Amino acid sequence: MDRPKQLIGVIDEPGPARDALAETIARDGLAVVAVSHAEELPSGVDLAVAHVRAVPASDWPGLCERLPTLVVSDTRDAPDLLSAVDAGLVDYIVEPCRHGQLLRRMIRKVIRLRALEEARRGDQTRLEELNETLETHLAMLRLDQQAGGQIQRKMLPPRPQTLGGVTCDYWFAPYLYLSGDFLDFHLLDERFLLFYFADVSGHGASSAFVTVLLKYLANRWQTEWDGAQPEALPARWLSDLNRELLDTGIGKHATLFVGIIDLKRRYLHYSLGAQLPMPLLVVDGEVTPLTGEGMPVGLFPGAEYPTLGCSLPENFHLWLCSDGVLECLPGDTLDSRLRELEQQIQASATLAELRANLALDLTSGDEALPDDLTIMLLSGFGHADS
Repeated sequence: MDRPKQLIGVIDEPGPARDALAETIARDGLAVVAVSHAEELPSGVDLAVAHVRAVPASDWPGLCERLPTLVVSDTRDAPDLLSAVDAGLVDYIVEPCRHGQLLRRMIRKVIRLRALEEARRGDQTRLEELNETLETHLAMLRLDQQAGGQIQRKMLPPRPQTLGGVTCDYWFAPYLYLSGDFLDFHLLDERFLLFYFADVSGHGASSAFVTVLLKYLANRWQTEWDGAQPEALPARWLSDLNRELLDTGIGKHATLFVGIIDLKRRYLHYSLGAQLPMPLLVVDGEVTPLTGEGMPVGLFPGAEYPTLGCSLPENFHLWLCSDGVLECLPGDTLDSRLRELEQQIQASATLAELRANLALDLTSGDEALPDDLTIMLLSGFGHADS
């Protein structure tokens, strides 16, 4: 399909000179309409060529507001010619019929620049519309995330709680509104206290949905437990959750620690899936990482998890931290940051003290956390309520 010709409006007094100017412009395939006054120009004109004898300098600004305009003159002696550009005109040409090729080239260039400018304005308008739509959707998403964050907090247990002589407390700080961290604790019966601590890969809505799945499965598995073989329960949970996550096919995995405290024996049964940092047991001021290792859940089909355990003394603190805490510690290597964490925990008897030592007491206007961050503290039996 042929592109329509650009229409050029020539404004000049009637006569052979105007006809010659129109003919000069039309030689390059341009459509030309000749008029005596600017008001006679029809709609659809892309550019005006105004002769100084027909359009006085006082009328140039008004004409320029309507159309891109070139002014032409037969002599350099025309008054105000040198100020044409200052008046808003594109440019001026002396003896246009003699310099017809230059005149047509300038006309083509002005038309092309005008088309580019119109395209730019169109793009800007579309971008503004898209930006407004994006802002609307972003506001809706923010509201959804805030609502999801409130629901996620409601899923967490009340804090602190003292259950069977063990006080359970935690600090929970999402990176945004939703968190990939999650924890829970409660009595299975008068003898056994269950707790778990999870850190789902990534953060945001998709990771938070996995914590909802974890909460649902944990509740279901608790009702199914018959009270036998508590030592095997943590490892079985991890195996079952590993299978459930793989079956969903959502590409999410998690590190997880599951523990059951036998309140009668004062013994901790536990299993873990790639928990980092390892839970830290503090007894008489000495910090000891729990032993054991296991694969993350949700990555490897058929993964098996260890059955582990340790005695709990009369007075102990058991600290569990999500890996976000490592981002808040000084040190160039993982080992140096883990050592720093042990030192900070050794110097802290409460959650408040550890948060203060790690400078985690954020206030409005402070820099946001670099990751989801959760700290859990179990204190027993003589340290309960500490």
